[in-house]
Amino acid sequence: MAYVISDDCIACGTCIDECPSGAISEGAKYSIDPDACVDCGTCADVCPTGAIAPGA
Repeated sequence: MAYVISDDCIACGTCIDECPSGAISEGAKYSIDPDACVDCGTCADVCPTGAIAPGA
């Protein structure tokens, strides 16, 4: 199950550098490509606002 980014995202960029599969895209609110996400959770571990969680 891919991770998702909530509206709490502040677009700080921390998660992009940590994603091993390059699944995260920049924008006003970042997004995760569910087809590229390998479900490792690294992005959620480094997110300073807790905006990243496993998808439903």
